[in-house]
Amino acid sequence: MDVLVTCLVAALAVLVVVVVLLVARARRRATARPGGLPPTGRSARGGAAESPRGGPLRLTPGDRVRIRNREYAVSATIRLVEGDWSWVQHLLDDDSGTRHRLSVEDGLELELVLWTAEPGATVTPGAPTIELGGRRYTWAETGQARYTATGETDLPSTGTMRYHDYQSGGAARLSFEAYGEESWRVARGDLLDPADLTIRPTPEAR
Repeated sequence: MDVLVTCLVAALAVLVVVVVLLVARARRRATARPGGLPPTGRSARGGAAESPRGGPLRLTPGDRVRIRNREYAVSATIRLVEGDWSWVQHLLDDDSGTRHRLSVEDGLELELVLWTAEPGATVTPGAPTIELGGRRYTWAETGQARYTATGETDLPSTGTMRYHDYQSGGAARLSFEAYGEESWRVARGDLLDPADLTIRPTPEAR
């Protein structure tokens, strides 16, 4: 009887730990955004959620977007799934030669991050904090997802992607991504308000 009680107590303790971890992760995703992004991508000033394409999650290669004061063409879309969580990354081209991407996570709130590649960065992930460009970033999360790519990428159409995410202050982000067996791709990100993004309709959508 004592053995049974001990086993039940141990199982309950494990269950409590799992629930706490899941709740903590959900809260981290929700509170990582600086106070004021309205839920489900509904911006007080309109913007991405009211786009003619139905929102940034539905962007496809060939679409055009305006982020703040710069125009981009969507050259590719990468859709990622990790467990019951999914997100999208749109590769952007602005004719500058610099690699940009827009990540879109539609969770408790719509999270949009504009990423700019840092090909010359020599830092690697794993440490609790990382210094880059005079800014200190703190570890936020690590994981591995499966992806499906469409459009102009240098990737297989499907595969796996490992990542480490860091953040600094309310809006600054730092990411490390490795697709398949490749080395880390480093990028710095800037958290956007949905109103920062305007989607240009394609001729077919007008």
